[in-house]
Amino acid sequence: MSPSALKSALIAQARSLGFDDCRIAPAQPAAHRALFEQWIAEGKHGDMAWLARNPERRTDPTLVLPGAKSVIVLAMNYYQGGTPYPTAQPQNVTQAASLSPSATPSPSAPAHPTPSEKQPSTTVNNRQPSSTPANSGQPPPTPPPPPSDLSPSPHLIVSPSSDQQPPSTTVNHGQQPPTSPPPPAPSGQPLQTTANNRKQPQTQYRVARYAWNNDYHDLIESKLRTLADFLTAHGGTQRPYVDTGPVLERDFASESGLGWGGKSTMQIHRHLGTWFFLADILTTLELPPDAPATDHCGKCTRCITACPTQAITAPRRMDARRCISYLTIESKGPIPLEFRHAIGDRIYGCDSCLDACPWNRHAQASHEATFQARATLFQHTLRDFLSLTDDTFRALFAKSPIKRIKRPAFLRNVCVALGNTGTPADLPALEAAAQDENALIAEHAQWAVGEIRARASGGQTVGDRLP
Repeated sequence: MSPSALKSALIAQARSLGFDDCRIAPAQPAAHRALFEQWIAEGKHGDMAWLARNPERRTDPTLVLPGAKSVIVLAMNYYQGGTPYPTAQPQNVTQAASLSPSATPSPSAPAHPTPSEKQPSTTVNNRQPSSTPANSGQPPPTPPPPPSDLSPSPHLIVSPSSDQQPPSTTVNHGQQPPTSPPPPAPSGQPLQTTANNRKQPQTQYRVARYAWNNDYHDLIESKLRTLADFLTAHGGTQRPYVDTGPVLERDFASESGLGWGGKSTMQIHRHLGTWFFLADILTTLELPPDAPATDHCGKCTRCITACPTQAITAPRRMDARRCISYLTIESKGPIPLEFRHAIGDRIYGCDSCLDACPWNRHAQASHEATFQARATLFQHTLRDFLSLTDDTFRALFAKSPIKRIKRPAFLRNVCVALGNTGTPADLPALEAAAQDENALIAEHAQWAVGEIRARASGGQTVGDRLP
């Protein structure tokens, strides 16, 4: 089989497995490796020590797989569409933990994944030096319209939206949605929503979209193994990764033409927007490469403006130590006081920079049931989570990416959210948590008690007193 025919067969195989795009980049050193190394040297990776290990391997696929000729870059849409969360009334968290961890999502959950995980991961190199301030306080400029040719390429597996208007320039930066909801979708079709018209959650808290159900690694890794077996049958040796190996996948995604590095440092796809998972397969097979992507962000800075903690310090420059995803997922220590108020009601990750992107106008709901919102995740009040033991925590979050941060870090996040949004009714549960034998939980619970009492008395909170 010729290389071109093998590439076409690979794309067809990827389509059959549920991937939404498949592109090829040459296995060459990453284009932005110097910026990645500078980012590490400046300590902006925080406590993610694995990113600093073996930078040569991380930036050169031929050191990971000797003889590598191609990097196969795959995208999988995880946008759920419709109402973000199930709307069932909260129930006692201990009750929910006794349910089957892999229970079928609620019928009210919509159909349909960070990087990263949307975690600061191995793909943090798409950062260009810039003197542009991170937050000028001025209204962001209008982004450019998309290219006139939005028809699918031979690689593209998703169907483009029938509405090929330029991306909307009205983005909902945390404001309440319009009083007139979008019209219902025709029967049997997913509701097409954008970052601008999504309904607000019915819960007291927010979780990053990628973590609404089971861990995507398990789903995607099995599909990658199937593709790797297909390539082995044609004489190749492979190394598959889904942000689990030493590969700067966003760099290779740009080199393959799958998408471009947005100013948030996240990849943007012309049809998927920002809502997709990246995966890579290094192979010794030499496949015809695709043309690199071009930048379609124009003068838009909406993602920079939307960041609650100003973690995007300039276009394509990220300080992970300020990022809410880092603070609530990767960091295992206390959350710095200066960022606690900005975290708001988020208890795992943050989608603000993703939500803000106008290219999400073209996002369509995924048909992968695994990404539907898990009802048992959203049927609680925040203070119910404080009653979790190690065992009930593991049961409630079985197969969920949330499980990996463990109970202390999760309850740390819950306490911060309660400190920001709680009422005096939450004080008994927080006062009990303040006596927890784990110092991380106890300190954040004490902080939350102080915040709620200060609000109730009309006094200053700790955050108000910060410079």
